[in-house]
Amino acid sequence: MKRAFFGLLALFLLTPFASAQEKLLTVDEIFSPDPAVRVPFGGTTVRVTWTSDGRSFRQMRDGRLVRVNAETGEAVPFFDDKRFAAALVVVAGMSAADANRISNSITLQFDKAESAILLNHANDLWHYTIATGNLKRLTNSKEEEAEADFSPDGKWVSFVRENDLFVVDAERAREKQLTRDGSNNIYNGSLVWVYEEELYGRGNKRGYWWSPDSSKIAFLRLDDSNVPPFVIPNDTVTDQVLENTPYPQPGDPNPTVRLGVADVLRSSFIPNAGRIPGVGRRLPSAVQRFGDAVRFADLKKYKPEDLLIGRVAWSGDGGSVFFQAQNREQTFLDLVSATPDGKTSVVFTEESPAWVAINDDPKFLKDGTFLWQSERDGWNHLYHYRADGTLVKRLTEGKWEVRNVYGVDEAAGWIYFSGTKDSHIAENIYRVKTTGGEVERLSKGEGSHSALFNPTLTHYVAGWSDVKTPAQQRLLKADGSVVRVINENRVDALAQYKLGPADFLKVKTRDGFEMEAMMIRPPDFDANKKYPVLIYTYAGPHAPQVRNGWGGSRYLWFQMLAQKGYVVWVCDNRTASGKGMESTWPVYKNMGPLELRDIEDGIGYLKSLTFIDPSRIGMFGWSYGGFMTAYAMTHSKSFKMGIAGGTVSDWALYDSIYTERYMLTPQNNREGYEKTSVLRAAKDLHGRLLLIHGMMDDNVHMQNTTKLVYELQKAGKQFDLMLYPTQRHGVSNPAQVHHWYSMMTDYVLRNL
Repeated sequence: MKRAFFGLLALFLLTPFASAQEKLLTVDEIFSPDPAVRVPFGGTTVRVTWTSDGRSFRQMRDGRLVRVNAETGEAVPFFDDKRFAAALVVVAGMSAADANRISNSITLQFDKAESAILLNHANDLWHYTIATGNLKRLTNSKEEEAEADFSPDGKWVSFVRENDLFVVDAERAREKQLTRDGSNNIYNGSLVWVYEEELYGRGNKRGYWWSPDSSKIAFLRLDDSNVPPFVIPNDTVTDQVLENTPYPQPGDPNPTVRLGVADVLRSSFIPNAGRIPGVGRRLPSAVQRFGDAVRFADLKKYKPEDLLIGRVAWSGDGGSVFFQAQNREQTFLDLVSATPDGKTSVVFTEESPAWVAINDDPKFLKDGTFLWQSERDGWNHLYHYRADGTLVKRLTEGKWEVRNVYGVDEAAGWIYFSGTKDSHIAENIYRVKTTGGEVERLSKGEGSHSALFNPTLTHYVAGWSDVKTPAQQRLLKADGSVVRVINENRVDALAQYKLGPADFLKVKTRDGFEMEAMMIRPPDFDANKKYPVLIYTYAGPHAPQVRNGWGGSRYLWFQMLAQKGYVVWVCDNRTASGKGMESTWPVYKNMGPLELRDIEDGIGYLKSLTFIDPSRIGMFGWSYGGFMTAYAMTHSKSFKMGIAGGTVSDWALYDSIYTERYMLTPQNNREGYEKTSVLRAAKDLHGRLLLIHGMMDDNVHMQNTTKLVYELQKAGKQFDLMLYPTQRHGVSNPAQVHHWYSMMTDYVLRNL
């Protein structure tokens, strides 16, 4: 059935559209902040969340939260939302409109058994029992409760208040304070900025982990005291607002880290002041500071100023905590096991010719062994280990990568994962036996595939798209057979527009590396004409941009430029290619020169084509791509124009954990930092350069662009500049996004 579908789809994509496909794209249709003007080219994606039994999922239908039978599609109300809304109004004092909105939200936070709901309202936590309709207030404090979550058994709710870790009994609403030294600089159970951004993932602020039996919590204690602060102003208000965030630049002190384990059951219900009710004495100083049942892992093997903890996970039986320890330059990675009382042992050590990337958590099996991902041979693959660090067996191998491990069905003996075995530009879904052997591909057809497996690993929601087709969703069995279509997501509007061909190519560098590339040509392409080229790049380590998947608004902007007579070229230099860790190692200590050489090899291919105008080549990039664009405009004469956004102008200005991974500290690689600095090369600017930056960028600070502006001015170089007040590292305000792409379109038309 699925083979037939993809066959028909391929036939559809290859068949010329009727004359109705004559409309031309506009910036308004792609980016207008007005939904009545903006065309929904991407269609809609159905958001589903599997229920704990794996037979149904939560989904929004007609504004209501429903339980959908996965196989039949039949839907019933997920719970009595009207009773929940009434409780929110009567007990929590919420307005009827807010209560109705919240009671039918796909983002409601349920416990594991889906018998209770946790709500943060009026600056406090509330607990709702679905069976009884009982709503109770768990906390009553003027301070915010952040990162709240249920314990696995649902009996406790954990949260962070004023940088201390707490739990509250979900039945009696009695609190326990697990740590006692939280402050503006000490974070217990929540992540400081650089840990969130570079180690645990943007948007993940939680720094604590429940044990499987709900008796203990492992947490990070992060100390930002010695990290230099960085001030970011909001100038759009009359009384300027300043954000003051600790931000370590390369060579600066990093936040120091400790790993603690709090025994929830042994902790006392004691007040914040540190006194036991009815007892006229102070608690011991260690208890006042850390809580009465906290033990810290023995980390004396590592220097505090030279330690990062990149992942934390409980073993399957909850008897120990496994964490990943690295030095600040990340030249090794120790997988370490810690008992709840703090004893530690190194399970094994990962090393590489350059840096070692953070791995996903070990996946523990019932027999105490675990699965581990490693890039030790230059490609990310699966290995099976005993708890003591003895290798049982390597499970996958080859010049391709395992990307996401979805789960292990131990009863059936399968490991499910995504990877690049069949395409470096389109992930597929695979499985392999827990004993190793032949890797079986489950997804079929060209394009990019993703999977959302149910907890029992019997079914998954399959996402699929290709460069011409917005994302679609289907329900599949674990063996890859199709059960039903969830969301065909037909976007009829696309058929009305005159789009250019998007071709995938392979281009070899001068030393033989095969780069992946995509070329979008004008829809009325004439091989006898000469076309200008806009290159889009990111270029950063292991961050491929060439993908046979739906590219959203940016792809449509590329198509709009093609309609205006431009060839759009996206070519992944080797270090950005995603072709294994081995492809990124050459960037070590020297970010910029090799990337530019590969980009120019791609330009060499373009110049060999008779329809390319070699005198009109421009480049656009953001973040690392902004660095790469600015670096190219100051180190090459191949470009007539460049648009550099969110630019790193000198790697000494970016954050420590990302930069030192690739460049070491400035103290250990002074020459590398100096050679790759755009600031030092400002006098060599060639062509027209547009700099763009969000004025409240807390990632790549506007300091980068300000310093570059200053150096260009001192060198007598003319350039263009656009700043976006209130915006962060990405421009997200719809009105400003529309302005941004309108401005870039005009800039390309004027200068290329």
